Amino acid sequence: MTQQDNKRKVDNTLSADEVVAAFQAQSGLFEKFISMARSPDEPEVTTTMLRETIDISIELTGAEYGSLILLDSDGLVTESILSRGEISPELSSILIKSVLEKGLAGWVMRNRRIGLVNDTEKDERWLILPNQPYIARSALALPIISDDMLLGVLTLMHSMPDHFTEKIVELIQITANQVALVLENVYFFNNLTDSLQSLGQANKKIAAYSQALDRELEKCRQIQIDFLPKQLPHIPDWHIEEFFFPASRVSGDFYDAFMLPGDYTGLVIGDVCDKGVGSALFMALFRSLIRIFAGQARLSRSLIDTKSQTVGGIPDAASIRKYNQVDALRAVALTNDYIAQEHSEMCMFATLFFAVLDPKNGKLIYINGGHETVFVIGQNGVKESLLSTGPAVGMFHGAQFEYKEIQLQPGEILFAYTDGVIDARSPGAERFSRKRLDALLSQPAATAFELMERIGTNLFSHIGRAPQEDDITMLTLQRKIQ
Repeated sequence: MTQQDNKRKVDNTLSADEVVAAFQAQSGLFEKFISMARSPDEPEVTTTMLRETIDISIELTGAEYGSLILLDSDGLVTESILSRGEISPELSSILIKSVLEKGLAGWVMRNRRIGLVNDTEKDERWLILPNQPYIARSALALPIISDDMLLGVLTLMHSMPDHFTEKIVELIQITANQVALVLENVYFFNNLTDSLQSLGQANKKIAAYSQALDRELEKCRQIQIDFLPKQLPHIPDWHIEEFFFPASRVSGDFYDAFMLPGDYTGLVIGDVCDKGVGSALFMALFRSLIRIFAGQARLSRSLIDTKSQTVGGIPDAASIRKYNQVDALRAVALTNDYIAQEHSEMCMFATLFFAVLDPKNGKLIYINGGHETVFVIGQNGVKESLLSTGPAVGMFHGAQFEYKEIQLQPGEILFAYTDGVIDARSPGAERFSRKRLDALLSQPAATAFELMERIGTNLFSHIGRAPQEDDITMLTLQRKIQ
């Protein structure tokens, strides 16, 4: 190694004073940002900090000019300070686009490493811009990187060739991390300030919209409540009990009990798919259609196939006959076809259990359209399970629904529920489960009210303070002991 090489090595080694100066400069930069960020009266934090970054970098390196371009996570320019000083936004945009496409700053951005130009006249990475108001013969461009994110490119210039030595490069590298930290905070501070301003302007609109929405939801809730029976029918020797607890203001669950021609009684419990206002609207539609089609059975063509015990298929005008329990069940097939045909694009359907009771003798015929199992509870617990006899209602046109018949004896209870009962979760996210429900149903109950109270007490003890995810609905029918 020659004496000249040794001299160059010594010259390029940072002294303790230079290292201290670098750390003091970067600490001052960060303190400046903190001071400005805390000041509510400081209007241009971003622009000021960009200028401070350039000024400190010029002071450390002995450069004459500097520019700084900030980038977002997509590599798009968000802020910039150019060495030309104040220029129009249009000219600034053109110059930045040029240097990022063909100049040294663009090379640094693509390669993510320091770009050192000893002589701009001999380095093709340097782009000479039109009407350039300064002389630049040497340049140093530094990528500002934080956690693999390129925040920007700092470019320093000098009018003499070979100004930026290896020592200067090392010195600017020392400050790079702190500059990145400051610029990262400037970036987030700027976004936060813009967001807070937008939020402040939007808060009033949000509040007004929220109040209007609350009013509309309350109307929707009240309308939906009006669709549920205000009081259940009073039938001699029979008792009907209900429990309805929606998860939100509006519900997709519904229940109903109503009188039919021939002194029959219709009972229905259902659960419309999905949640929210949409399911609440369809709940009202399902409930209304079941009532209308069941009560007007004598006015329309029958769809009953008595041989196969199914409802559905092609109507036959010649099959009109005296109204009986089975005629009312035709409401399920008619409701299914109406929903599937008129609202197919909505893909809305409901699971439901519809039963028609003859109070005089306890005969009950029913259709279970994809709903949860309905139970007959006797003095020793579950006597019979009424499983699904057809698909969910409204899924596809022309669906067939088998109907079945049972006989309710004095003291027996018909118990129906929606899946919100067994799917209810505890604070630890444990489901109430069919197993727990079966255990409660297996215990004797003297009255429907006693059975409902037992299930409700255990259910809400299980839920505790956990948020309710689904509507909870139960419906019972009991034949009294004479």
